[in-house]
Amino acid sequence: MGVDVVFDGEAALKKIAKRRPDLILLDIMMPGLDGIEVCKRLKSEEKTQTIPVIFITAKTSKEGKIAGLSAGATDYITKPIDLDETIARIKTQLQIQEIHRQNLDLQARLNDARQSAAIGAITQGIAHNLNNLLGVVVGYLDLIENCSDDPKMVKRSSGLMNKAVKRIVNIVQQLSLFATKNKVQLTLMPVGQLLNNSISRFSAENNIISIIKLTNPDPEININANAEAFENILGLFLMNAWESYPQGYTKERKIEVRSKIIQRHGGKHLQIKVSDHGEGIDPKIADHIFEPFITSKTSVGRGMGLTIARHSIRSLGGDITIEKNPRGGTIVIFNHPL
Repeated sequence: MGVDVVFDGEAALKKIAKRRPDLILLDIMMPGLDGIEVCKRLKSEEKTQTIPVIFITAKTSKEGKIAGLSAGATDYITKPIDLDETIARIKTQLQIQEIHRQNLDLQARLNDARQSAAIGAITQGIAHNLNNLLGVVVGYLDLIENCSDDPKMVKRSSGLMNKAVKRIVNIVQQLSLFATKNKVQLTLMPVGQLLNNSISRFSAENNIISIIKLTNPDPEININANAEAFENILGLFLMNAWESYPQGYTKERKIEVRSKIIQRHGGKHLQIKVSDHGEGIDPKIADHIFEPFITSKTSVGRGMGLTIARHSIRSLGGDITIEKNPRGGTIVIFNHPL
């Protein structure tokens, strides 16, 4: 272990800039810059702010010690110096610094492990979903080939195959959106138009007669949004609400979309609530509902929608939350900044 010695504050800063020390013994009383000012400058710089500084001072007053510690020092030694005490304090600070380095290294390794695990889980989920969907496509192609003389079977098989292909395309689009760090292009649009277009698109794409009750905000309200992303996200919520009712449900599937302007995080947001009276969220997945490939649905190609939706909205400064509907079912709350 080498030791460098300088005799004033300016020289100390120049030496530290050239060679970063593990620890600094700093006299408060020095010509030119005093120790307090040197310490403040060191703590203001990212490269030097974590270096432990032990003040050497002739001041024994409480105020003097507080001034040194307030400047960022980790410890202080009063004159006359006791060599054994000084060495002990230096060793203590170096040990603390080493523990800090080990903790940072451990944290970096844990982050790498978490990232690798997350990538592995997402990759496995993608492969599983795509393999299943491709299996569906191949299966219906075989049916079409074997039943080419049956128009009804061909039409039914091609329709189901088309749905599987759309889900494959949807997964690829979701992954592209999730991977990009760039915000989508925004356009000023009327809120009512966005909501109505989203509901109409959902009904048309899924061949569902719209039974959705829509409560519009002030028609004069406009929002900076990406129409495609907005319609995809609201369509996802509507599909989840539709599918929340059990299979074979013959009564009216009530879905309500309410919207209003709220004040949130220092700015105005459009808040949309999509409510249903279905079976609600499975308690087993309630705490992990926004994680990739967490789903209670049995059909393939599912599980990324809410993850992507939250990622997209948070990149714009909004958020998505889910809660129980007091009247039974689920409420999805979608906050989009104006």
